[in-house]
Amino acid sequence: MLILKNIWLILFILWGLPLTIYRSRFRKIVYKTDSWTINIIPRFTKELKALFGNIYPENKDYLKFRNFYRFYLIIYLLLFISYLTFNQEKSMNKIQIGSSIPAFTLPDQNGNLFDINSVIGKKNLVIYFYPKDDSPGCTAQACSFRDQFEVFREADAVIIGISGQSVKSHKEFAEKHRLSFTLLSDEGDQLRKQFGVPTNLLGILPGRVTYIADKTGKVIYIFDSQLQATRHVDEALRILKELK
Repeated sequence: MLILKNIWLILFILWGLPLTIYRSRFRKIVYKTDSWTINIIPRFTKELKALFGNIYPENKDYLKFRNFYRFYLIIYLLLFISYLTFNQEKSMNKIQIGSSIPAFTLPDQNGNLFDINSVIGKKNLVIYFYPKDDSPGCTAQACSFRDQFEVFREADAVIIGISGQSVKSHKEFAEKHRLSFTLLSDEGDQLRKQFGVPTNLLGILPGRVTYIADKTGKVIYIFDSQLQATRHVDEALRILKELK
């Protein structure tokens, strides 16, 4: 599961290593040096001419490494295009503004099953996906939601935090920081995938996205920011105030 989850990163690394080696050797030949520092010197004009041309037709090493470099570079570019295509196809099915919140049932931090249909039609919804319990950004975000809990209640909204950790992890997280709202355990990240929450760093880091839905369950606003954790709370409150 971990391998499949990070398959693109693994492919980029596996193919990038030989590409880096061949490029290094190629640059040394092109610039006629044995120093490794040539790899960090921002010179590209001659390298590009050597890659797509034939500046040393009598040099067998140059021709060999040029061909290797070309081959690995082409495959690397094809991998990158495939990665972009794959993510574009996924984004076509993701939850967007105007979409309806899909039906789902997940266990909360107390081990009780939470059915989203129990609040649709009754409350505005603030559903936020976060990477990991008790990490710095996620803790700051959760505590900010906690501190504004009464404000959200006055806006007739429920807060629902979702991540892939276990019920036990959510329970410890909620008790440690006195969280007064629902945390749902999405082990296996099936709901995250259903919503189309993006990942960062080629699939390593789960995304941080907040969805605001009105009482009909229709999404009216989406805020996506990995680093601005507490701004998710500010944006949610701003949109809810506009609903009044």
